Amino acid sequence: MPHLPTNPGIDMRAATLRRLWLNVHLWIGVGLAVLLIPISMSGGLLVWHDEIDTLINPQRYAVTGAQAALPPGVYLAKAAEAVAKEPGDLRATMLRYPEPGWPVRVMARGQSRDGGGPPRTVTVFLDPPTGAILDVMDFRASFIGFLHVFHENLTLPQYNGRQIVGWAGVGMLTLSLTGIWLWWPRNRGFLRGLRWTRSPYVTFNLHHLLGFWIALPLAAVSLTGIYLSFPQTGREFMSSVAAMAPNARAGFGGDVVLQTTLNADRALEIARQAEPNTNPTTLFLPVQARGEGARSAAWRVQLTLAANDETVTVMVDDRSGRAVSTIVPQSGDRAASWIRWIHEGSHSGPVWAIIVFLTGIFPTIFAVTGIIMWLRKRAGRKTVKSGAAQLRPAE
Repeated sequence: MPHLPTNPGIDMRAATLRRLWLNVHLWIGVGLAVLLIPISMSGGLLVWHDEIDTLINPQRYAVTGAQAALPPGVYLAKAAEAVAKEPGDLRATMLRYPEPGWPVRVMARGQSRDGGGPPRTVTVFLDPPTGAILDVMDFRASFIGFLHVFHENLTLPQYNGRQIVGWAGVGMLTLSLTGIWLWWPRNRGFLRGLRWTRSPYVTFNLHHLLGFWIALPLAAVSLTGIYLSFPQTGREFMSSVAAMAPNARAGFGGDVVLQTTLNADRALEIARQAEPNTNPTTLFLPVQARGEGARSAAWRVQLTLAANDETVTVMVDDRSGRAVSTIVPQSGDRAASWIRWIHEGSHSGPVWAIIVFLTGIFPTIFAVTGIIMWLRKRAGRKTVKSGAAQLRPAE
């Protein structure tokens, strides 16, 4: 005997709600497919950005040893020699110490422009034991640089590209959550929904089964992407629920200070005296934003504690030569770091990296199979209407 609904009113409301979510899922997927596919694909590839760049440009990673054995001033001087041959009046802004087996990197940036887009940025790759120049990369002209810029702001920073990516993330999050609702079997057991043969069509089974297994990770990656796309709003929200350290922006904007009282070696020495038992990870050179006048600039040194691998930041005043403050991550800073790591697929092992990579690849499969399902359904409706019209008696 056919199953009789125990409560027709509840079943009717459930069917109406399901139809609503189906329409939301359908039109977001169809309407944003052209935007969501390249954003997700670029994000998936960026999980392995260093590994991909190694395959494309092996010379950048041809190190002769694992450890950075030279003072920071040597690396910066070598990098200065390399960028002197490049156009754009480039000056080093940051020195990044590598994990064992990877090159030292010095980022150099041109001076601020009065309109006309961001200044040119290059990365100098150096051999850790010898300081030899391995390569000089124009970040925006490189494949990996393009992926980063496109994934973050669609290469349209002047047109609120970052916010557009954030709203696309809202669409992807909605697709993930509505997809779980639509996957859930009606009047059947949960395990039955995991079967491949829910439909005679491969596209239907592929869409539903892959969608179920990736929906929650995709929702997590989308939600963290929304947070990263609206950094100021995200920081305000995070600081309202958890303590955060002051947001020191030294090294991120403005022009490099040409005449400094300290040199890089001395600034790092002062920072390590202030925070012993640490290893340097990043050294930001002093910068002076326009309009600040003669205010003393500071060196920004990030160090990793040997005891727990936590990163602390020491601000070294260039004029006085003192470590003026040590920024220790608070609970909100740790949460913000985890949000970035979840989104990037980093710091959580190879399993999570693979899952995040799949969240970048699967949306293309969902778009193709979803559109095929939609077109098939439309064709079926047209067939039914055509048949009904033929059976209708002539007036």
